[in-house]
Amino acid sequence: MAPETDSPGKTLFDRLLDGLSLVSKVITGISLVVLTVIFSWLVFGRYVLNATPTWVEQASLLLVMLLTFLGAATGIRENTHLGVSYFRDVAPGPVRKVFTLASHVVLVGFGGVMLWNSYLLVKFKWGSLIPLIHLPEGLRAIPIMVCGGLIMLYSIGHIIDIFRGVEPKSSLTD
Repeated sequence: MAPETDSPGKTLFDRLLDGLSLVSKVITGISLVVLTVIFSWLVFGRYVLNATPTWVEQASLLLVMLLTFLGAATGIRENTHLGVSYFRDVAPGPVRKVFTLASHVVLVGFGGVMLWNSYLLVKFKWGSLIPLIHLPEGLRAIPIMVCGGLIMLYSIGHIIDIFRGVEPKSSLTD
């Protein structure tokens, strides 16, 4: 079966969004592997070397932020994000389109609010350092900012697809 990005009906914008989604999945996968490795080092250091590496907790918090927010945005792109879509999915075609359009319009607004407020948080917290790893505290909010921007882009992509007549992936058929 050919990858979804090779579909003839895909626009350049669709391919861009699919590429961003793929990059997000690769980053979250790498982050998960790194998280596993550093926690293994924590266990090894604590129980074998009897010297607990103190930086692991703070580094893992950064990685969890990255995993959570990039994963959430990717879920929006692929219509796999946790949501209550039963009534939308069983509604007749025109009503389903209205519900889907309304949810993506709300998501564009939500992503914009997320993007803007996390940007302000990054600016506010950039001057202080994360204890033990001595990186700017504002780094914690960058994944939130990126997630907000991606949610906006992915939802705009879904809105464009609705107007193009492209049928969205349903959570009932998967």
